[in-house]
Amino acid sequence: MNAPISRTEDSPGAPETPSIEGKRVIVYGMNFSPEIAGVGKYTGEIAEYLNGQKAEVTVVTTPPHYPGWAVKDGYKNAYSSEKKNGVSVFRVPLFLKENMGGIWRLIAPMSFAVTSAPVVLWQIVRQRPDFVICVEPTLFAAPLAILAAKAVGARTVLHVQDLEVDAAFAVGHLKSIEFVKKAAFLFEKLTLKGFDRIITISDRMAQKLAEKTGNPAQVAIVRNWVDLEHIYPLGRTSDYRKELGYADDDYIVLYSGNIGAKQGLDTLLEAARKLEDSQKKIKFVIAGEGPAKKTLAAKYGHLANVNFLPFQPYEKFNEFMNLANLHALPQDRGAADLVLPSKLGGMLASGAPVVVTADLGTELANFLGDSALITPPGDSDALAKAIQNASKGDREEYKDRRADLSRKLSKHDGCISFIHAFAG
Repeated sequence: MNAPISRTEDSPGAPETPSIEGKRVIVYGMNFSPEIAGVGKYTGEIAEYLNGQKAEVTVVTTPPHYPGWAVKDGYKNAYSSEKKNGVSVFRVPLFLKENMGGIWRLIAPMSFAVTSAPVVLWQIVRQRPDFVICVEPTLFAAPLAILAAKAVGARTVLHVQDLEVDAAFAVGHLKSIEFVKKAAFLFEKLTLKGFDRIITISDRMAQKLAEKTGNPAQVAIVRNWVDLEHIYPLGRTSDYRKELGYADDDYIVLYSGNIGAKQGLDTLLEAARKLEDSQKKIKFVIAGEGPAKKTLAAKYGHLANVNFLPFQPYEKFNEFMNLANLHALPQDRGAADLVLPSKLGGMLASGAPVVVTADLGTELANFLGDSALITPPGDSDALAKAIQNASKGDREEYKDRRADLSRKLSKHDGCISFIHAFAG
């Protein structure tokens, strides 16, 4: 019988956290801080936490570019190095273009694999690390790292934040190119089997990974976390309400995050269109960047109840999250069970109600239970109705349930669990 997939959630009587003091760790992934959304945020926090535990941490990554697929101010799409909060960071160029759909979604990570190869190989051979942690996306960069790590006796770990091959085909980027699909899944299967340990963020992703490798004991689950000291209910009106010109009795539906294909934001914005005339106090704020933003802004930006904003500064993020009377978490049906969205933790921690689009039986729906409003993906009528009903008030017991769920996703426990998963 196959061993069960392991969970690494701390509890009373749990084993003592393994010491990584003095251990050399190389973190290898395409996204890293100062990216404030998605994978880069968590990889940055992992590196920072490992450094705080007195490990010697080196990161091989790219310039910050996500989610807009453009290099951020202060950085160049070139080779560079820096020391960041005690962590040695080596950045390499990658191929970027404004529209990263279709085949370009594979070319970008492939370019990272090529440009980073000599850097990560040299760092592994020179440092002879104890651990090499690769981050997916991108899996294309992993084979060389696995070979080099095995040569120096390092333990290899894959942190799967996104099943990038599944996601690429699920949302239609490459659906019509059958030979690419077959090749990609074969490559994925062979590469996954090369790791000593795989850590992922949800039950369903873990199940899929175990099916791909045939070895459930190889896979552990550590959910993405939220910093409960940074995101919490303010207990007062957010300063953003006045800053953005909203009235005290306006009902703000907020989406903050990546604006791409798998987010399903067209459903949310169609709901906004349906409510524009009949529910004038309900307002929608869409904050973030991504490849779909320009198209969505052109289609829905004229609506009087919709406001598109850029990402807000990290230091003001709690103020911004507390702008919401209701957080919206739409998803494309094809991607709904591939990930447990990382933005969920911040939504729950802010204290405001949450509405999501997810089919019943998906992990997201099961995790939230009746603590959130759940409507079918792609059904703008159902979503509009749920938003209108939510504007009539929130029940006290739902607040308590959301608070309980946010505590299960605390950053402190998550980081400890991560160390248990790869070093225990």
